[in-house]
Amino acid sequence: MVIAIFGFITYRGLATFTTDHVSLSKFLTGTDWNPSVSKSGAPLVGALPMIAGSFLITILATALAIPFAIGTALMMTDVTPKTGTRILQPVLELLVGIPSVVYGFVGLTVVVPAMRNIFGGSGFGILSGTFVLFVMVLPTITSMTVDALTSVPKSFRYASLALGATRWQTIYKVVLRSATPGILTAIVFGMARAFGEALAVQMVVGNATLMPYSLVAPASTLTSVLTTGIGNTVMGTAQNDALWSLALILLIMSLTFNLAIHLIANRGSLKR
Repeated sequence: MVIAIFGFITYRGLATFTTDHVSLSKFLTGTDWNPSVSKSGAPLVGALPMIAGSFLITILATALAIPFAIGTALMMTDVTPKTGTRILQPVLELLVGIPSVVYGFVGLTVVVPAMRNIFGGSGFGILSGTFVLFVMVLPTITSMTVDALTSVPKSFRYASLALGATRWQTIYKVVLRSATPGILTAIVFGMARAFGEALAVQMVVGNATLMPYSLVAPASTLTSVLTTGIGNTVMGTAQNDALWSLALILLIMSLTFNLAIHLIANRGSLKR
């Protein structure tokens, strides 16, 4: 099944370069996206705005979630384990169970108007997508960070305290450093989750295939363009081939994130 998925998406994704005669460099670095219009015999399919939008939202949302995730995880494992787990565990489980469309609707009715009132403009853009994705990836990173902190042997904590270290010195210099591979795995996993999110981002990002020169201007991502365009094209046309090429980029990035997770996990096991 996996081989079939990889083979089909690769076959369809390469049609832009083999059939429609678009160079790979123009596809990855071009900023004009209008597959229905041809220039010099090739459609205008510059994917850089969508690639930049996807990476911007992913990096910003993950960077915003990391301190909250680590702080929440420490609350549940080292600061107040009983109280923290009793209160925060149900909240995390609730956040994980909420469908993406609900996050998108909340973002559309709450986050977008707030961005419009604060920064002006339409309210759609990278910043709105960042806040929505922040809430979506927070429980994922937190849960995996809790597992990483829990896997640190209690003897490490007892030995640090016995040597005279304070609780915060033990957390910072022993617990967090021992759990670093697991925390990095959680961060990369959260980035993969954010990079592949489609529906919620589509509802708040604005879906404008323009370079994201501003965080509060309408933009687009690979997933938002795919979800809005794949049902409006005919198989075999230049428009359809271009969308499959975007899907191929998503597939490659997903594979990259998974390889990074395995690499970090293997290095962490070797150190132990």
